[in-house]
Amino acid sequence: MSLSAAATSPVAAAGGWRRRPARRMLVGPAPCANSAALLRTLPTAMKLDPVKQDFVLHFGEMGSRWGINRTVGQIYALLFLSEAPLNADQICDELGFSRSNVSMGLKELQAWNLVRLQHQIGDRRDYFTTPEDLWEIVRTLIDERKKREIDPTLSKLRSLLLAAEESSVENDPSLKRVQELKDLFELLTGWYEDINQIPTDRLVPLLRLGAAVQRVLMLPERMTGSLLGRSEGSSKGAPDAETIDPD
Repeated sequence: MSLSAAATSPVAAAGGWRRRPARRMLVGPAPCANSAALLRTLPTAMKLDPVKQDFVLHFGEMGSRWGINRTVGQIYALLFLSEAPLNADQICDELGFSRSNVSMGLKELQAWNLVRLQHQIGDRRDYFTTPEDLWEIVRTLIDERKKREIDPTLSKLRSLLLAAEESSVENDPSLKRVQELKDLFELLTGWYEDINQIPTDRLVPLLRLGAAVQRVLMLPERMTGSLLGRSEGSSKGAPDAETIDPD
C-alpha cells in the first residue's frame, strides 16, 4: 500500500494502524486418521516395566523387518515373556491395543503356528502362549518362512525351466542363470531338510562345535599335504642309485 493510500485509509484516519494478534502456531505433526492407533503404540500406553517394554518395542520393530506387522511382533513378544497364558483382554490391557488389532494379530500368529491355544476350567475365553522350547520356536519360524519364500520360488524356477525345455529354448544365456539358481535352492533345501530331522539334543552340540567343523572338513587336505611332505622328504634323504659303490 502506498503512503497516499495509507493516509486516506479509514484505519489510518481513525488513529493509526492496529497490529493484529499473532496466530498461535501448532507444534507437532498434523492430526491424521490413524492418530488414535499411533497413540496406542506409544510406550506410555503400555503397562509394562521398562525392561519388558523395551523388549516388546524392539520385537515390534524387528517384526516389521521380518515381514510381519509391528503389532503382531509386540503381541508375540508379550506372550513370550509372560509366565502364564494370556487372553485377548489381558493383551489389550498390557499393550494398550484395540480388541480388533489384538484379534487380527493372534490370528496371524496362529497362521504362523507360533502360538498355542489353551482353555481354562470355568472360563470360555481363549488363552494363548508360546512354546516353552526355544528351539521349537526357531524351527517353526524357519519352516514357515521356507514355505512362504523358498518353496514358491523353487516351484517357479522349475516351471520356467520345464516351459523352456518344452519350447525347445536351449541357447538362451538366461536359462543357465535360472538353472544355477534352482540348483542352489535345491541344495539349500535338501540341507535344511536333513538338518531339520536331527533332534534338538543332538543339533545343539553340533552347532556349538563352531570352528571345529571347519577343522574337520580341512582334515583330509591336511593329511594329504602331510603325506606328500613325508614322501618328498624320504626321496631327498635316500641315496642316489648311481652313487652307490658296489664294492
